[in-house]
Amino acid sequence: MFRFDAHVHSVVSDGTESPAQVMEAAAHAGLDAVALTDHDTFEGLAAAHEAAERVGIELVPGVELSTKVGGVSLHMLAYYPAQGPSPLRDLMERIRQSRLLRIQEMAGRLGVDYPEVSWEALQELGEDDKSWGRPHLADLLVGGGHFHDRAEAFQTVLHPHSPYYVRQWSPAPEDMVRAVRDAGGVPVMAHPQSNRRGKMEEETLERMVEAGLFGLERDHREHDQAARAQIDQWARRWGLAVTGGSDYHGLGKPNRLGENLTSEEVFAQIKREAGR
Repeated sequence: MFRFDAHVHSVVSDGTESPAQVMEAAAHAGLDAVALTDHDTFEGLAAAHEAAERVGIELVPGVELSTKVGGVSLHMLAYYPAQGPSPLRDLMERIRQSRLLRIQEMAGRLGVDYPEVSWEALQELGEDDKSWGRPHLADLLVGGGHFHDRAEAFQTVLHPHSPYYVRQWSPAPEDMVRAVRDAGGVPVMAHPQSNRRGKMEEETLERMVEAGLFGLERDHREHDQAARAQIDQWARRWGLAVTGGSDYHGLGKPNRLGENLTSEEVFAQIKREAGR
């Protein structure tokens, strides 16, 4: 059986393992192919490619992109996008700048009550060009003994309703679909019916389909049976592919490599769509 995990993260964004370590772990887990999809950055792909060749696993270069509609944050997976100058890179840079300003402001707010949290402490966790996010604040809070794990921090002081929370800018999902297509990539909506994030409305999906959406991530640990049935219904209605992925983050989350997979047929469709 061909095993393709279409959604994994490394330390370049909010995972805990280097891109090379993720490839090694994927090979050890018996995967044939894996998509590295760090948040709003391509930075780990070169190292991942080198490691994937060494361990004999196929790397699908990807990225998980931030979008927003009506105040709800929605994520989009993009496979095989060109990494050079493009409208997609322009959007990614704007998101990166917004992420940076947001994380600095949240660190300042949290630091008033949690002295371990500061922009300087965050920088010790990684390089300046890291794709910063709330998980990094959570790591400082957990390290300071205030919370048991990232999940507890997210449910409390890092929650959108918390006074410490700061919103970041993200484009509309249909605009991101167009940018991904313009860059030669294949856009798939990530966990669109998540039971712990904002759920995507059908109206939003219609606009994305019109813009060129390829598929929907169905098999994800945050989707119960009702969510998967809804996604299947949408996929049939609009002729969309369905994918699956672990959303692996290393030690940061309980997700395990290969716990959800994308079929070999859809893997081949993604490659054809990208001209590979």
